Amino acid sequence: MITIKSERELDLMRHAGMLVSKMHQFIKPYIKAGITTKELDKLCEQFILDNDATPTEKGYEGYPASICASVNDTVVHGIPNNYKLKDGDIITIDVVIGYKGYQGDAAWTYAVGEIDDDKKYLMEHTEKALYEGVKMVKPGNRIGDISAAVQEYAESHNLGVVRELCGHGIGREMHEDPEVPNFGTKNTGPRLKPGMVICIEPMLTFGKRYVYQEDDGWTVNTEDGEPAAHYEHTVLVTEDGYEIFTPRLD
Repeated sequence: MITIKSERELDLMRHAGMLVSKMHQFIKPYIKAGITTKELDKLCEQFILDNDATPTEKGYEGYPASICASVNDTVVHGIPNNYKLKDGDIITIDVVIGYKGYQGDAAWTYAVGEIDDDKKYLMEHTEKALYEGVKMVKPGNRIGDISAAVQEYAESHNLGVVRELCGHGIGREMHEDPEVPNFGTKNTGPRLKPGMVICIEPMLTFGKRYVYQEDDGWTVNTEDGEPAAHYEHTVLVTEDGYEIFTPRLD
């Protein structure tokens, strides 16, 4: 069921979303060669707790950490561990923060030191694909308009669109209706209405779109070993367009 949020709920979600943005800004200087993804997780968790909020991902269906830390060919749900980042890596930090029962969610891909041109291209155009989707958010449009815009942009730049994973509604729960795929057809799917809040999150690959899940039940990697990038915003449908609850602060 798709829910329309009240003004009170939206204010709490704005706060949760801003905490997500501030956490991304906080962790960015630590993303450098030599730090482990587990150390990044601990820093993020402490930031969340220090702001009277909850690391929603921790314990979700047994997930053991406060963030997802996905390196290079890991698309999503990378579990923080003892891997030390090295120059040339890219890493996606995906976090959901709860504040007084309401959630904010955003993912961003970061470069570690100097990265090659292929990874720069992947990051640039995955981020741009996100905003192509966001531009479709306004009352009367449909979820398929968002999906089609992301797919068209990604494929026009020869990037693979992962189809097994998608965006989603958000509110009291991390994942609510509707699903927001990164591929689809214009003028299809649920109609957007003011007060809906959704997460738009292109997950694109530099190679083919095919992925597999590791035995841990979480980590999703590209089949061909090519790098992947992932960018996500929490977005409100307003009376005449959209509001991004998780703005970049850098």
